[in-house]
Amino acid sequence: MKMSAEEYGRRVRRVGPPSPLGGDCLWAFGVGGSICLLGEVLRGWYLTMGLDKELAGTLTSCTLVALSALLTTLGLYQKLAAKAGAGTLVPITGFANAVVSAAIEFKTEGRVLGTGAKMFIIAGPVIVYGTLAAVLYGSVYWLLR
Repeated sequence: MKMSAEEYGRRVRRVGPPSPLGGDCLWAFGVGGSICLLGEVLRGWYLTMGLDKELAGTLTSCTLVALSALLTTLGLYQKLAAKAGAGTLVPITGFANAVVSAAIEFKTEGRVLGTGAKMFIIAGPVIVYGTLAAVLYGSVYWLLR
């Protein structure tokens, strides 16, 4: 049965549940903000321990990655992501979740061809395009300097 895009849209709206877009956006903002707030709290804590700013920032990033990996391993990050949606895509924790969840998913295929290779399925393009963007940005900056 062929149907137009308009007819398909009408059927989806009639049958599907309403999407609380505003509430979802607020919830995602709150969760993403809470992750960032946790990062700031950790950074402040590291600074009060007498560490310099650079080391405190590095340890904050490492701690957020480790917490994200731990929560992914325990299956809790996915539950949070199901509720918070895009709020859990805060770059460093979302990246760690993507790498660890892919590694867990393919661990039955072995350490090299499973975990080792598949954990960069998502991380690989991010690294490639992030590096490409940095080169382009740096080139433009150098030219305009």
